[in-house]
Amino acid sequence: MIISASRRTDIPALYSDWFFNRISAGFVYARNPMNARQVSRIPLNPEVVDGIVFWTKNPGPMMGRLEELRDYTYYFQFTLTPYGQEIEKNLPDKDRIVSIFCELSSRIGKERVVWRYDPILINGKYSLDYHQLAFDRLCDRLAPYTEKCTVSFLDVYRGMSSRISPLNIRPPSQAETEALAEHFGRRAREHGIYVDTCAESIDLEKYGISHGACIDPERLSRIGGCGLSISPDKNQRPKCGCAKSVDIGAYDTCKNGCIYCYADHNRTPVEKHDPASPLIWGELAPEDRVKPAEAKSAKQLQNRLSFE
Repeated sequence: MIISASRRTDIPALYSDWFFNRISAGFVYARNPMNARQVSRIPLNPEVVDGIVFWTKNPGPMMGRLEELRDYTYYFQFTLTPYGQEIEKNLPDKDRIVSIFCELSSRIGKERVVWRYDPILINGKYSLDYHQLAFDRLCDRLAPYTEKCTVSFLDVYRGMSSRISPLNIRPPSQAETEALAEHFGRRAREHGIYVDTCAESIDLEKYGISHGACIDPERLSRIGGCGLSISPDKNQRPKCGCAKSVDIGAYDTCKNGCIYCYADHNRTPVEKHDPASPLIWGELAPEDRVKPAEAKSAKQLQNRLSFE
């Protein structure tokens, strides 16, 4: 079983104490986003957790407690973009985030820190030239600290238009996408970084950019030294290459304030978080139905891998 922590909210930045409390307790509760009364009890013991994938824009709050993950195989999907606070309202200064990226990689290894430059959006400020220059500068700083950069292009989800319209934000055109892909692919290769895409249908192979898998059993196998047999995740978008995982976050709980966010619809402050609760948000109600999640390891112990 792979734990996703989390596509729905930034657990490392905002809920790290809660997460480590759940690691200590050995289980977590997660509500079904399609049926709020249905709650899964998900085990977190290393015997069944084959890997943890963290999604974050700022893992700084976790840095002092990484030793508590010593029994787990894990890596970070670390989003680092060149946008200002009019786009990503509540993030720290980007120079500080770059420093955190480098420190994290130095401590746990660059194979455990995947750089995400996404989503790519366009307006008067964030032009084609701006992105090309910003990508070059980030490559210069991050090249010693990561193997891979995952990119995606803005998708406009329901409810997002009212947030992005005042800034005249739009997805890149086909021509802009091709130009960015050519530049990113070439400059990344020069820095020893390979680029892939997240759930994109466009074929960019001619620029050396492949379709990616953000929940990647091959990466977890390499880090953990043990093969994994995990099927693709049929609940994701059609072009998503991710393996099946269990998400322990909750929608509408992120305070990063990114105007392009697909996981935060109500844009209201989160007040119902208790770091000691099994749930990331709120409390169990009498009408809630808690069921044990089906969980088992997918390790292929008879075929342990060697990467010496």
